[in-house]
Amino acid sequence: MEEKRALLTVSFGTAAEEAWREEIGGVEEALRRRVPELLFARAYTSPTIRRILANRGITIPSLEEALEEQLSAGAERLYLLPTHLLPGYEYDAIAATVESFRPRFRDLRLAPPLMGDTDMVRALAGVLMERWRRLLGQTVVLVGHGTAHPGNLVYPALQGALSLAGRGDILVGTVEGWPGLEELLPVLERQGAERVILAPLLLTAGTHAREDIAGPGPESWKSRLETAERAGGKSCRPRIQVFQRDCHTLHFQRGLRHHVLKLSVFKIRDRVCLVGVLNRRQVFPFCQLIQV
Repeated sequence: MEEKRALLTVSFGTAAEEAWREEIGGVEEALRRRVPELLFARAYTSPTIRRILANRGITIPSLEEALEEQLSAGAERLYLLPTHLLPGYEYDAIAATVESFRPRFRDLRLAPPLMGDTDMVRALAGVLMERWRRLLGQTVVLVGHGTAHPGNLVYPALQGALSLAGRGDILVGTVEGWPGLEELLPVLERQGAERVILAPLLLTAGTHAREDIAGPGPESWKSRLETAERAGGKSCRPRIQVFQRDCHTLHFQRGLRHHVLKLSVFKIRDRVCLVGVLNRRQVFPFCQLIQV
């Protein structure tokens, strides 16, 4: 009798319906197509997000509940694939839960996050360089979430991989970690870019993308760049362009799954890394998939 195998995606979750259906849903759909022979399930780790969705009649289990459901369904080999970009506090909690359930499965595997090791950071840098071709006078600023966890090191590591490849025109910053905009502003000033592109390096274009990066408030990255631009004088005032859902409604409305132009597959050791590129403007990391 053939053993039952399943794939369980684990996300922090989002209460934004468009992001839930199209961005996280786009990840899940891409994975379904990649490994159609596996049964599919999902879990959200945020209790707040699950409660908000439950009030709307949408039930998504926690990781513990999803694992119990898989046991009840008779799954013997279970592959857990987090949609997280880095090994931070959320990933640590997922790993701890997986370890507590491991004895109850015949085989329980947890994939690392997208930037889980040096090879994957370098692979992502390669995709970024391919998608954001060098243009004279242009600087691309990718904005990640950031964290106080040591896993925040992946952001300067990604910047290092880009810089060593001679792509100092692509800068990496974070909303809640290091480097922040304060560290990037002097670099932008030295570069004297005529055009600055802000793009989220995030799974979902939620609050961080809409408010912290592109929002109208005085503390958003866009507003602060515009303030620095005005203070710099006409000779070094760049045009600032932001790529996120609100600015690209026509591109995003029909959903991520219809707009992935390329799905790059990097086979490294025993893993496969899937990196999707959205409209050649925003890199959308799907995550890593343990070879099955």
